[in-house]
Amino acid sequence: MKLTVCSITACVSMAFGAAALAQSSQQQQGMQQQGQRSGQDQQKQQTDQQYKAAMEKCRGMKDNGKEICEAQAKGQRKVSEAQAKVQERDTPKNQLELAEAKAEAQYDVAKAKCGDQVGDKKDACEKEAKAQRDQAKAQAKKQSQQASTGSDQAGAGSSGPQQSK
Repeated sequence: MKLTVCSITACVSMAFGAAALAQSSQQQQGMQQQGQRSGQDQQKQQTDQQYKAAMEKCRGMKDNGKEICEAQAKGQRKVSEAQAKVQERDTPKNQLELAEAKAEAQYDVAKAKCGDQVGDKKDACEKEAKAQRDQAKAQAKKQSQQASTGSDQAGAGSSGPQQSK
């Protein structure tokens, strides 16, 4: 009789313990998610503050120097936002978006710098900037495809023997 009562008491205690453990685990997960969100919010606020400060510096400038400064500030904001996405979730797609944001930012600054030139020199400068952007994007797309294919093959490679040519 004592053994049965002790067994029942032990089972009930274990059940309550397991429930408490599950609840505390859920609370910790909720707190981690909340912490990630607040970290993301802080990063977004920091990015916005940096952008506003950079744009403030540009206000005192004139002509093409102002355009270059603004292109740099906008480009840095786009790159920072893309980096935040990669930090949140590092996927080949987000890596591609980051590389494309960098390429676009560099292109915008280079194109703004071309504004100081005139005629054929300006056209050549803009074509060169566009070619560099297109090349950087193509390279990023190629790397993204390789990363995606590599992860797909890693999972499929263990399923059976592979044939060689």
